[in-house]
Amino acid sequence: MATKKKTGKTTATKRGKGKTPPPPAAIAVTQEGAPAPGDISGGRVVDETNARERWAKKAQEAAGKQIAAPAKARPAAKPKKKREGLSGLDAAAQVLAKAKEPLSAKAIAERAIAAGWKTNGATPHATLYSAMIREISTKGKASRFAKSGKGRFTAAGKEA
Repeated sequence: MATKKKTGKTTATKRGKGKTPPPPAAIAVTQEGAPAPGDISGGRVVDETNARERWAKKAQEAAGKQIAAPAKARPAAKPKKKREGLSGLDAAAQVLAKAKEPLSAKAIAERAIAAGWKTNGATPHATLYSAMIREISTKGKASRFAKSGKGRFTAAGKEA
């Protein structure tokens, strides 16, 4: 983490991170082709005018050729497996339709599993709770569920 002084500049931290120094100035090339005194280029002299001309020439050549990449063959799509049995929301709707009182998500999950709903999740009651809340919020009055109290649900047409 960097600390700030009153001047507003960032200083280096214990890890050595801070503002990096600005890069060295562009390399000036004399007419003879030698770098100007004091320039550091890592052992390489760069002539900007020639580099720009070479880049423009390559861009024009590439635009004229319009090289197209070969199309890759896509693997065949796997057929989707159809789920067997009831979905969690369908099972919850059936359980709430038969119930005579508001139920918690845990009670709905237990009754749905007893009725034949299969799940691999560790917390099916949490899954059902969030799915029912999501349906209530997205569908509104068209939802199959209604919240009757804190953590309690009923079928949409029933009131307890």
